[in-house]
Amino acid sequence: MRDIILIQVSGGDRPGLTAAFTRILAQFRLNILDMGQAVIHDTLSLGILVEVPPTAEAAPMLKDLLFEAHKLNVSVRFRPIDHERYEEWVAGQGKDRYIITLLARKITAEQLSDVTAVVAANELNIDSINRLSGRVHLESEGGEEADTGQRACIEISVRGEPKNPEAMRAAFLDIANERNVDIGFQKDSAFRRNRRLVVFDMDSTLIQSEVIDELATEAGVGEQVAAITERAMRGELDFNESFRARVALLKGLDADALHRVQQRIRLTEGAERLIGTLKALGYRTAILSGGFTWFGEYLKQRLGINHVYANDLEIEDGRVTGRVIGQIVNGQRKAELLKAIAEQEGISLEQVIAVGDGANDLPMLGIAGLGIAFRAKPLVKESAKQAISTLGLDGILYLIGVRDKDQAELLSAGLEAKETPES
Repeated sequence: MRDIILIQVSGGDRPGLTAAFTRILAQFRLNILDMGQAVIHDTLSLGILVEVPPTAEAAPMLKDLLFEAHKLNVSVRFRPIDHERYEEWVAGQGKDRYIITLLARKITAEQLSDVTAVVAANELNIDSINRLSGRVHLESEGGEEADTGQRACIEISVRGEPKNPEAMRAAFLDIANERNVDIGFQKDSAFRRNRRLVVFDMDSTLIQSEVIDELATEAGVGEQVAAITERAMRGELDFNESFRARVALLKGLDADALHRVQQRIRLTEGAERLIGTLKALGYRTAILSGGFTWFGEYLKQRLGINHVYANDLEIEDGRVTGRVIGQIVNGQRKAELLKAIAEQEGISLEQVIAVGDGANDLPMLGIAGLGIAFRAKPLVKESAKQAISTLGLDGILYLIGVRDKDQAELLSAGLEAKETPES
């Protein structure tokens, strides 16, 4: 009968520890069944599950490991594993896995406690917990958190099938609202690690403002446009009706106003970091907007976006006519365009990320493999698969498993490529 032993090493980390213990295991020709290692604040936790062949004895190996641990000033513990229990554990490895991602300015014990309680209530096993965000200097913790750009992210890998997935999502949403944290919940599939296209709404998503409101202010019809928007939100007008009515109020506006509004445009927090990292990773990007192509093209040039689809504002003799040219880009049209771009790029819908803030973004968020409601109204947050409200757009990188360290390396490589003269 083969012995199965779990070896657990803990203590101060330094180079050569793992090598010292695995060298002993190699001398006894043991098989490694499983292994995991983590270092938290210079403290090592190493676990090795080994199989001792029938031809070997465990006692001499355990004695050598104890002696090595004493020499290295670390602790080592041994636990025999019952064969039946081991087979149960192996069978459990075939269960579905999910990734739970906590995103906030700071991760607190309350947030983690509430989330892990939901995990336990759904009888899921936690396999691993990893930090994706960089380490934070203590002096950066003071002041207004929202202004520091500070980001924190923990990724939890769980195994099993939730008892009630919808109730679990609802519980996470309640925690998110109460604890000022965003909680992503995704199946850990091959698609999660191989997204290839990201499509963005523009107004109040990629940029901080609503361009039509800015143009209305320039035209002196801000209050009238706001009143129409309010009627649309109450359901009295559909998107197309409200859009045409608002654009009609812009009739006679000097085309120079578009340039003035453009100069006031402010990108959303994290937009440049996100787009730069996505480009370095080889992602394709698109803007699908119910706003205006004129501003979408400006962002395309500024950020290096691949595709732009929005509404063409008609201008004649240097003035806005109050009409748009062609089909209005509403919610359904955004979903159609997303499908068309994915087909053009040879990408499945599961490989698409869609990001938006409004109700007219829900159709595209619903068909994308990863739909993200960004700083959205409660109804949109509840309807979308994922939501980000506490961080900037670059928080999306955490949902696809990109660490801060990876982001810095990719952005640095991209910058070097730009600075290198073409041959």
